[in-house]
Amino acid sequence: MASLVFRRRYAMAHRLLADPQSKCAVPHGHNEIVTVTLDPEARFRFGGVNAEAPFDAVKKRWHGWIDGHVDHALQLGEGDPLIDYFRAREPQHVSRLLIVPGNPTTEALAACFWLKLSAFLTSDQLPFKVSEVRVEETPTNTVLLTRETFDPENCGLPKGLGRTAPI
Repeated sequence: MASLVFRRRYAMAHRLLADPQSKCAVPHGHNEIVTVTLDPEARFRFGGVNAEAPFDAVKKRWHGWIDGHVDHALQLGEGDPLIDYFRAREPQHVSRLLIVPGNPTTEALAACFWLKLSAFLTSDQLPFKVSEVRVEETPTNTVLLTRETFDPENCGLPKGLGRTAPI
């Protein structure tokens, strides 16, 4: 069957604390676009419905997660002191934090997207595999993960973390 490609736009904020002198150490936002490519488990062949699965069945859960958990989320590294601030002073907003190990870079977010989408495909028993995740942070900066550049089994994220629950 044919590969499927989905795009979704969202707004986000983050700060990168690895380099305290960087302008990115201050919370700031981006309007980003994520594009995912899914490859089918079988090659295209005419006959029947001519599709491995309906578009809506494949993208509905993914788009819902982006809209509900990523859009307007604040992305923070797991050691960021802002996490404790929100827990103590604004607990109603803790669910809008997207926390990752290390710095919440666009590269880390793309890897999280790969893992989350893969978990959805497996859970929903959809016959596709993620082959590419592209995150356009700005009109001039894009991160691209492919099967050649990303190994989900050896990416450093503990098994189960972020693969079935919101990251």
